[in-house]
Amino acid sequence: MVNTAPEKINSITDKENKFVLWFEEVGIEDVPMVGGKNASLGEMIQQLTKKGVNVPTGFATTAHAYRYFVKNAGIEAQLRQIFANLDVDNLASLQSVGKQARALVLNTPFPKELEFAIANAYFKLCQRYGADPALCEKTEELQMRKRDCAYDTDVAVRSSATAEDLPDASFAGQQETYLNVHGVKDVLESCHKCFASIFTDRAISYRTMNKFDHFEVALSVGVQKMVRSDLASSGVMFSIDTETGFKDAAFVTAAYGLGENVVQGAVNPDEFFVFKPTLQQGFKPILNKRLGSKEIKMVYDLGGGKQVKNVPVSEPKREQYAITDDEALILAKWACIIEEHYSEKRGQLTPMDIEWAKDGQTGELFIVQARPETVQSRKAGNVLKDYKLLGSGNILVRGRAVGEMIGQGLARVILDVHEIAQFKEGEVLVTNKTDPDWEPIMKKASAIVTNQGGRTCHAAIIAREMGIPAIVGCGDATATIKTGQDITVSCSEGEEGRVYEDLIPFDVIETPLDNLPKTKTKILMNVGNPEEAFKLSSIPCDGVGLARLEFIIANHIKAHPLALMKFDELTDEGVKAEITHLTRGYENKADFFVDKVAQGVGAIAAAFYPNPVVVRMSDFKSNEYANLLGGKDFEPHEENPMIGWRGASRYYDENYRDAYGLECKALKRVRDDMGLTNVIPMIPFCRTPYEGRRVLAEMEKHGLKRGENGLQVYVMCEIPSNVILADQFSEIFDGFSIGSNDLTQLTLGLDRDSSLVAHIFDERNQAVKDMVKMVIEKAHKNNRKIGICGQAPSDYPEFARFLVELGIDSISLNPDSVLKTLLDIAKLEERLDVDK
Repeated sequence: MVNTAPEKINSITDKENKFVLWFEEVGIEDVPMVGGKNASLGEMIQQLTKKGVNVPTGFATTAHAYRYFVKNAGIEAQLRQIFANLDVDNLASLQSVGKQARALVLNTPFPKELEFAIANAYFKLCQRYGADPALCEKTEELQMRKRDCAYDTDVAVRSSATAEDLPDASFAGQQETYLNVHGVKDVLESCHKCFASIFTDRAISYRTMNKFDHFEVALSVGVQKMVRSDLASSGVMFSIDTETGFKDAAFVTAAYGLGENVVQGAVNPDEFFVFKPTLQQGFKPILNKRLGSKEIKMVYDLGGGKQVKNVPVSEPKREQYAITDDEALILAKWACIIEEHYSEKRGQLTPMDIEWAKDGQTGELFIVQARPETVQSRKAGNVLKDYKLLGSGNILVRGRAVGEMIGQGLARVILDVHEIAQFKEGEVLVTNKTDPDWEPIMKKASAIVTNQGGRTCHAAIIAREMGIPAIVGCGDATATIKTGQDITVSCSEGEEGRVYEDLIPFDVIETPLDNLPKTKTKILMNVGNPEEAFKLSSIPCDGVGLARLEFIIANHIKAHPLALMKFDELTDEGVKAEITHLTRGYENKADFFVDKVAQGVGAIAAAFYPNPVVVRMSDFKSNEYANLLGGKDFEPHEENPMIGWRGASRYYDENYRDAYGLECKALKRVRDDMGLTNVIPMIPFCRTPYEGRRVLAEMEKHGLKRGENGLQVYVMCEIPSNVILADQFSEIFDGFSIGSNDLTQLTLGLDRDSSLVAHIFDERNQAVKDMVKMVIEKAHKNNRKIGICGQAPSDYPEFARFLVELGIDSISLNPDSVLKTLLDIAKLEERLDVDK
């Protein structure tokens, strides 16, 4: 990019009568004059370029210019006559009115003085980006002779309605955008088309639905220097998690080429989640990243008959991320800066919806649009709504879940927007992708399913706005699902959305979060699935008492760690093929393990930051390890794996210590690189203090030294020896967590997996209670924290009372028990205080 120095700023009085204003001359207070899109660009250029945010410059036609055009041509009366018989719920009526209104605008020439103002501004923009200064002639006559000249700085021409992007409305995408526009003739033509696009069917429908007067809304056109992202990449990002409303994550998407494909949902982009609080402290907290398919890219149609075209992306490029981790972090920092500025401007937290582009000629990143996010930021935070399927069924297709709801109905497969009149209210729309032309029927759908798109595509954005579930990027939905078929669309099971055959019953549970009491006993949560962490963090609690690595390994890694480290020693060619597919893009397969564990733990730690998150190191039994890909080549056969080679005894064993080192490296990355020092590693099944010291020594080899950078290490109390030798374990570890399941079975000498003795298993047995009492007293005597993770306190109120009376520091529960147990313990503590 060349010279972007601002032009001289005019006075407010001058602004009101101008046909054209430079972005440097407008700010967010000028929405009535140039619309939200252009006002926001001006605001960022004026206020945020000095903070390092790059924004390409340009100019905007004003609302005054649009109204002057309508008044000068005398077409308002004709437009009102066209709109007199509009029935927006009648598709034929809507299409007829829109077509007539657009034709009227397009067939009405621009006034000569408006045409000159736009041409003159474009010539000056060309000069600013390196064209001959003699280009900008002083007289109108000489200027207009150059309509067909070769000066052709490439620009984007975008519509911006003057009521656009207000906090309670999102007009984005309702009017037209034109990319790679060259020369004054094409710029004028594109501006004229933008004026006409104020009467697209979708814009008419949207204004009617939101009760905007068609003749009170004016149109501004932004003409902005193009960023050559056709030679690089572009995308959309949000300063909030779009699905859960988690406010501390920036969500960045990226694909090759111009950004329209990401916005329209024509590609499945790469995705990055970045944790904002520690990013702003200087860390590199990429919590998660997901490789998108990125099958096509939009590029300039050089020498062709169109401005842009789509071309395939090569397979090797598709297997790479469209931007680097460092670029994702820069974009996330800019998202923080933009959000902070707009929040300060509005006097309240204002999450932002931002479009960015990378210039392939210079390598620079740019922000090309920014507007307030309009869905999650408006949701009430005092009610927790949870959707639960009450059954299961045959899964037809899978994709990316949008929202956390469930919808169902008859499927309607529509492949062409011209056939949307077939759609009936309450049906499930199944299509390839959507754009704003589909919006008149989207509002009538019970759910939406698309083949293409990511979580920031058009279908996803509109589904969130309208409060309906959507699953995008399914790939084969239109081929698999049949019109007239009963289907259930579930977005309530994590990141993966599932379309089930038939109508499966479901429940909606609403829990008020107002006026919850504060307890002396810390109420923690058990969390296994990182994909649910942001959602679960909305449940009031004091942190995570048990985060299980087993879920991450079994569901996100799927392979035995030694199978990754010793890949060439694997004996099963089928297993090797599966692992090769899983680890594509990784030269060193062990790095895949470290990345996935770090991302999973990081997501959970970020969701509950700065509260403590206790992460139990892997505690598979040998038979469970053997079931991982490649595991059979490295695991022994044990008669009783429950009390065999598990937990601490594996970590320092020469046959497994290298694999344990991968877990340590992952946690070190979470704490040191991501800045999530609220993570507390916990060692399971540690039989003796000697084992404890051996494990700590192994951890130290990999940079996890107890006491450094605030590192604490806890131990599970689940073996009678942990209780009996609690004083010695207190010298080695910083805290205990009682594992009531294993402690009960080993105290009572039974196999909890055996149905023959299951009736004896009971945490309330006096022997077990004596063990619990003993270890709580010893932990407190040694000034060590102690908690419990398990269902017993929520299943048995008398057991909860027992723990609270003993003064246990924390109780960690499954998510569905947290609020109930919180209220029960608050009442219990109140009664105990009264008794005292």
